[in-house]
Amino acid sequence: MTSRFADGLAVGSDLVEAAERAVGQALSRLSGEADLVCFFICGDDPDDVARAGERAMRLAPEAHVIGCSATGVIGDGQGVELTSAVSAWAATLDGAELTTFALETLTAEDRFVVVGLPERTSDDHVAILLADPYTFPTDAFVERSADVLGNLPLIGGLANGIRGRGSVRLFADGEIYTEGAIGVLLSGAVQVSTVVSQGCRPIGPTMVVTRSEDNLLLELAGQPALARLEDIVSELDEDDRELVAAGLQIGVAMDEYAERHERGDFLIRGVIGIDPEREAVAIGDVVDVGRTVRFHVRDAATADEDLYDLLDAHREELGRIDGALLFSCNGRGSAMFGTADHDPVALRDTLGPIGVAGFFAAGEVGPVGGQNHVHGFTASVLIFSTPSGGAGGS
Repeated sequence: MTSRFADGLAVGSDLVEAAERAVGQALSRLSGEADLVCFFICGDDPDDVARAGERAMRLAPEAHVIGCSATGVIGDGQGVELTSAVSAWAATLDGAELTTFALETLTAEDRFVVVGLPERTSDDHVAILLADPYTFPTDAFVERSADVLGNLPLIGGLANGIRGRGSVRLFADGEIYTEGAIGVLLSGAVQVSTVVSQGCRPIGPTMVVTRSEDNLLLELAGQPALARLEDIVSELDEDDRELVAAGLQIGVAMDEYAERHERGDFLIRGVIGIDPEREAVAIGDVVDVGRTVRFHVRDAATADEDLYDLLDAHREELGRIDGALLFSCNGRGSAMFGTADHDPVALRDTLGPIGVAGFFAAGEVGPVGGQNHVHGFTASVLIFSTPSGGAGGS
């Protein structure tokens, strides 16, 4: 069966051969010529990864092609972690306009300047971003992206390599990059949407930040932040206390004017420590006085339920879904669910047997509450659908 979106996966120590097989599978399953090809490579030797990526780009000379190295890849309905493998995804996007780009950072006095961004038009829909976390200021760039890109959604992930720093390889339209970020801007006749599953469950009440300093929460609802947290934890059952000990999170409300703030209404950030002397809680972000926050915990059951609920709602809203790219945290997979297959299986269960590929990222990029953010432990999904009455599909 052929369609407008297809994926492929090949496992094997010969990465060049794996690239040929994975990309070949994806291309052979398409109903037309490929306009966009994405591939992801997990391999121990960065030079082997580079050769495989070079080979993958040559296999679709007429298409726009992007890819990156990773510590795990997703394709053919499954995930493969810390094993030599290549996944690929190909799409026929009739009428869409694609612009690949490569970003680098220049230092100007006491600030950085990102160069290489494509010019925006009113017909832009989304940009896929793949970045080297060791050389590109992804957090700062994404958090401030609205200043340059307006309301353009960014979706993607932080690449990595099994050897860490220095082993990341990025690929875009025949070029290999060892630093920076690459991506592709999608414009014109294409229908896309995003899903970001943060997979957390709130505990305790919502509270207003009444005193803060940098990333320290000093007071919540007029009381010392640490005392507030201790009160909340004291009322939890033993299982939830274990989740708090394993990694407490905090959610920052995305809509201050909502009557209620429930699961999914928050941007999740990690709690990174406490300051007993100041009775403060340190978090992985800066939150201004007046913002509404709520503590959260994360476990496999909550993450599973959250992803399925979001995908089910998305499917009901969009109708026919044809393909998707999946950027899943490398802390999910077997570390969270006991299997590397959880997230791709969830997409197949909810969205159907569509072409899906991606990788296990060192941080995921995606919009929450209409703003782009870098996340941890999320599944960020770019979904391609057919408008009502539109052509295409399988």
